[in-house]
Amino acid sequence: MPGKLYLVPAPLDFGCEPQAPLADVLPAATIATAAKLTHWVVENAKSARAFLKRVNEVQPLAVPIQQMQLTELPREVHKKGDHAGGFDARPLIAPALQGHDLGLLSEAGMPAVADPGSSVVRAAHDAGMAVVPLTGPVSLLLALAASGLNGQNFAFVGYLPQQPAPRAQAIRELEALARRTGQTQLFIETPYRNAALWQSLLETLKGDTRLAFASGLTLPTAAIASRTAAQWKTSPGTGPGDAPAVFLMGV
Repeated sequence: MPGKLYLVPAPLDFGCEPQAPLADVLPAATIATAAKLTHWVVENAKSARAFLKRVNEVQPLAVPIQQMQLTELPREVHKKGDHAGGFDARPLIAPALQGHDLGLLSEAGMPAVADPGSSVVRAAHDAGMAVVPLTGPVSLLLALAASGLNGQNFAFVGYLPQQPAPRAQAIRELEALARRTGQTQLFIETPYRNAALWQSLLETLKGDTRLAFASGLTLPTAAIASRTAAQWKTSPGTGPGDAPAVFLMGV
């Protein structure tokens, strides 16, 4: 019998100081499951080891971290994504086909949601493995719930273009879609580009379009705010700063 593939959510405080106590952001059952796994497919081995050290402080690991099998997703998967096919993840699930339970872990949040990993999940399904998503924080849904925007119809569009003109055009297109359909648009940015994206949003959006952001989710320093673009323009320095953030627009 093949092992199971567990989708293990990581805390959202990757790269943040201070970090939240692990037991405050992950249920005991998720921590206990992570502690018993010895084979992993991970976005980044260094951050995976740091996560497992935190797990060990709450629940002793089945074996020392040095004895675990940590396999990183290839770099091209990080750059191009693996949602559209073209990457063969079958070798990554080989331990599970030999009977070992396997964990899938990203640097923050739920793997395969706004993060790589969907190819591993597809390969597991194709191999007849059980896929078990564990409970934990998903930044997109936390931000959506806290935004006051439409939670019945929404779309995550990933990253917007980096260049000013294409970025402004993308903002106009997403705004038109949101105003026409009522669909909330969610997107993210590399934190050091937050300021440029925020400025572009304020310069491009119509005054009555609602714009929200959520940063530092699950941390004591979390910031969540939702206003019309016109209201934001009267206080332009109150955006997300350089913390990891989710941006949302809608009506």
